[in-house]
Amino acid sequence: MNSDSTPAFADALSSGTLVLDGGMSNQLEAAGHDLGDSLWSARLLADRPGAIVEAHLAYYEAGADVAITSSYQATFEGFARRGVPRERGAELLGLSVESAREAARRAQAKGVTRPLWVAASVGPYGAMLADGSEYRGRYGLSVAELERFHLPRLEVLAAAAPDVLALETVPDADEARALLRAVRGLGVPAWLSYSVAGDRTRAGQPLEEAFALAAEADEVIAVGVNCCAPADVDAAVATAARVTGKPVVVYPNSGETWDAAARSWTGSSTFTAAQVGGWERAGARLIGGCCRVGPEAITGIASALRAA
Repeated sequence: MNSDSTPAFADALSSGTLVLDGGMSNQLEAAGHDLGDSLWSARLLADRPGAIVEAHLAYYEAGADVAITSSYQATFEGFARRGVPRERGAELLGLSVESAREAARRAQAKGVTRPLWVAASVGPYGAMLADGSEYRGRYGLSVAELERFHLPRLEVLAAAAPDVLALETVPDADEARALLRAVRGLGVPAWLSYSVAGDRTRAGQPLEEAFALAAEADEVIAVGVNCCAPADVDAAVATAARVTGKPVVVYPNSGETWDAAARSWTGSSTFTAAQVGGWERAGARLIGGCCRVGPEAITGIASALRAA
């Protein structure tokens, strides 16, 4: 955590591999919180902000260097559907960053001595819809319309001074174009992370083309994948590193499959800490977990990377 942290985060990324946290939702559910709501974990920003702080703290103490905020599904439109005024929505977006900062302060007060960072989560348009379309993309909106959707909350999150913006779980190269336009001039670096299936985005575009969009974007300091099967990571890391020449960000799911209709996970975990060494050798410099990856797994990742 750093009062002038924007350049410092980029410097940290260039000098070594950073450990990301794991899934926010599974950590909150493990603590007994009900997330059966269209706002998902973002609901707790209003109802139980202390629970968000505790979830971040658990990951910092587990070995994460970077906490990703609970703003993935936090949007002005989503809040409005719940009767939350726009001004209050902006406060909650800012609170998502401050909650992670507070967790970092508590971790350091408890003896964590390494630098701790905050990434402000910016989920895709489909996350706001809460109907599973974030795993498909192709919403029927133009790039300009998607840019208008994303820009207001990006401005609010950037004003809250995170270390980096996490443009994450992006299913569609068209939405990536919108996000890349929206982050220009905000003064905060960003990473761009696609949700993928095999060697394509969820919307079906080849990853080479999707990653290439970020190659010349100065605001983007890392490119990669998240919320995908661990088996899809190896090829994606190599492609992102080759196409962009930038550090790669990787945080897959546990390997289980999300059933959007039933709103439940099926299958079994295939994610192990033994996989991360190969990802690092291929160019990954931000490594963690997404859905169903908890603090124990993050400890394993941190141990494996620091031992190497």
